[in-house]
Amino acid sequence: MISVNLLLTCPGMATAQNVLEAIAVDSGGKLCASLLVLETGQSLWLFPDAPAPMQSVYKFPIVMATLAAVDQHKLKLDQKVTITPEDLVGERQHSPIRDEHPQGNIDMHLRKLLRHAIVDSDGTASDVLLRVLGGPAIVMQYLEQLGIQDIKVVDTEKEMGKNWTMQYRNSATPKAMIKLLQVFQQGKGLSPKSRDLLMKWMQETDNGPARIKGLLPAETIVAHKTGTSGTRNGFTAAHNDVGIVTLPNGNHMAVAVFLTDSTAPHTSRDLTIAKITRVGWDAWSGK
Repeated sequence: MISVNLLLTCPGMATAQNVLEAIAVDSGGKLCASLLVLETGQSLWLFPDAPAPMQSVYKFPIVMATLAAVDQHKLKLDQKVTITPEDLVGERQHSPIRDEHPQGNIDMHLRKLLRHAIVDSDGTASDVLLRVLGGPAIVMQYLEQLGIQDIKVVDTEKEMGKNWTMQYRNSATPKAMIKLLQVFQQGKGLSPKSRDLLMKWMQETDNGPARIKGLLPAETIVAHKTGTSGTRNGFTAAHNDVGIVTLPNGNHMAVAVFLTDSTAPHTSRDLTIAKITRVGWDAWSGK
C-alpha cells in the first residue's frame, strides 16, 4: 500500500501528482479526482474530465436547486409536503424516513426534507424534493444557469434502485463538481441565508467519516456529501466524496473524488479518498 506521508516527505521521491497516480493504481477501480485551493488556484487533477456515477453526491445539486427555488419565493422552507407511499424508495435503499414511516402518507416541512437529504442522505427525501421542484430537468436548468456542465441529474433514487445500470446516467466529472463547489463557496446561485444553511448541514453530516475527513486532524472543518452504491458481482459502482476543507492557513480546498467499479473492500475505498485529500492538505495547508 502506498504511504502518502512517506512519498511527500522524502525529497525527490515523488511529486504530489505522482502520489495521486500511485493511489489510483492501488484503488481497485477507476479513480478520478480534483483538488483546488479556491483562493489561490493551486490544483491537482486525476482524469478531471472523466464522468463517474454520483450516487448520493447528486443530492448536493438537488438541494442547491431547491434552496434556489426558496430564494425565488417559489417554495417555502416552512411549507408542508405530503410524502405518499409512492414516494418511498425500495427496501435496499437508504431512507430513515421510509424506515420510520413505512406506510407513507405523512406531512413534513420542506426544511426537514432538505436536511434529511443532505445530513442523512435519505433517498426518499431526495425524490420528494425532485417531485416538488418539478423533476430532474429543473435541477439541470439551475446548473446551466450557473454555467455548470458535465453534471447530469436524470433519474430519481427510486428509479436507480430498480435498475443497476441507471446509476451511471447520473454522473459528474471531477472538474464540473469542483466548479459547483467553487460557486457554492463563493455564494453564487444562492442567497447568503440559503448558502449558510446548506453549508451548516454539510458540516453536520456524519456520513463517510473515513473519506475526506479520514486522514485530517479531528478539528478540521469539512463540508461534504458522500455517495455510495451497492456491490454487484464484486464491483462497487460508486464510492465518492465531495466537499470543501478549511485549511489551517484559512484557505479552502475543494475536493471531488469519484471511485468507480472498484473491487477493493469498503475500508480500502474510504482510505483511497482519505489519501487523495491528504495529498492536498500536505501540499497546501501551510504547515
